[in-house]
Amino acid sequence: MTRIAEWPASERPRERLIAQGAAALTDAELLSVILGTGIAGLSSLDLARELLGRHRGLSGLLAEPTDKLTGARGLGPTKVAKIRAGIELARRVLREEVTHGSTLTSPEAVRDYLRLTLAALPHETFVVLFLDSQHRLLAADELFRGTLAQTSVYPREIVKAALAHNAAAVIFAHNHPSGVAEPSRADELLTQALKQALALVDIRTLDHFVVAGHRVVSFAERGLL
Repeated sequence: MTRIAEWPASERPRERLIAQGAAALTDAELLSVILGTGIAGLSSLDLARELLGRHRGLSGLLAEPTDKLTGARGLGPTKVAKIRAGIELARRVLREEVTHGSTLTSPEAVRDYLRLTLAALPHETFVVLFLDSQHRLLAADELFRGTLAQTSVYPREIVKAALAHNAAAVIFAHNHPSGVAEPSRADELLTQALKQALALVDIRTLDHFVVAGHRVVSFAERGLL
């Protein structure tokens, strides 16, 4: 096996990242930079490719519990910590972008933040983004957590939380661990019930996102609000 350090500089993932930017690298190359080193018989890039193949991509890799990742071939506590830290840094950058700007002018940042927050979860989770009158983020709260297939959501609790945050508007989001991003009829009925309950206290419902894997579906874009 040829060590990455022996490759031409133009082919090494770390050097390519510095010269061309992170967007120029593949998922495996980015992961190899985070891993730093490989194991006997595998370079960091080979190890990254093996991990992505074993877990069917980044989403599958990130969905694995930390204890299972730590026990996987080539992944000790240090490498797992680096992976988790990289994802958390990305999530915090996106949260800052959503917090300091209007959610209506940075819809992709909202989608990316929700994708990083919800896509890898093995259970269904309902999150509410509470916004001020300029649609800047006040808080992002996980209010309800359920099973693989469903979550019980209570409008009264959402209204109480919105008033506590002094929110002027909200965005709902929940994930579908099944991997199917299409909103169900139950999702539509719940959204209408929440919208009506919040309207009674002059709080607008701007959108409801369903997250499944890399897909994020917007109720507003579908005309479901």
